[in-house]
Amino acid sequence: MARIRKFVAYQGLERPYTRISKYNKKNFVRGGFPHMKVIKFDLGNKTGDFDSMIRLTSTRAMNIRHNALEAARLTSNRYLEGKLPKNYHLKIKVYPFHILRENPLASGAGADRMSTGMKKSFGKIIGSAARVKIGQTLMEVRVNKANIRVAKEALSRASKKMPCSCKINVMEPVVAK
Repeated sequence: MARIRKFVAYQGLERPYTRISKYNKKNFVRGGFPHMKVIKFDLGNKTGDFDSMIRLTSTRAMNIRHNALEAARLTSNRYLEGKLPKNYHLKIKVYPFHILRENPLASGAGADRMSTGMKKSFGKIIGSAARVKIGQTLMEVRVNKANIRVAKEALSRASKKMPCSCKINVMEPVVAK
């Protein structure tokens, strides 16, 4: 099985490559959308009434690959389910729209028969990524005031799965007297 390419090749935010050709028939992006690992974006009790919201925000503008989002979702959801069964609402706020491509070049003996070099270098789809700006919310958890500590721990575990450093912000609503 082929290994995943290091993410340092894709983490920078740059203009998405679109195919521009002098022939109109070839002026489209081929290949469709790849299989995405993130299955659910809303978890827990979606209709519950909660006091507080805790957000995980990025401190850097970059791409975040779909498998990093899924790993963060699994980690935080498993912790929240163990501590507060169905007494939380976890939501992933970013969607991996950006398609990642790779032009695989073979090296070694016999490589000249396998690859075409840069002749047809548009690349094959290898995954998708979410384009994130500085200060953008990645995930948010809604809980009651008594469970803020548990939600902060869940989001700190999720931040360790992200390729960038993240901040945890607690948003408590102002109660009118």
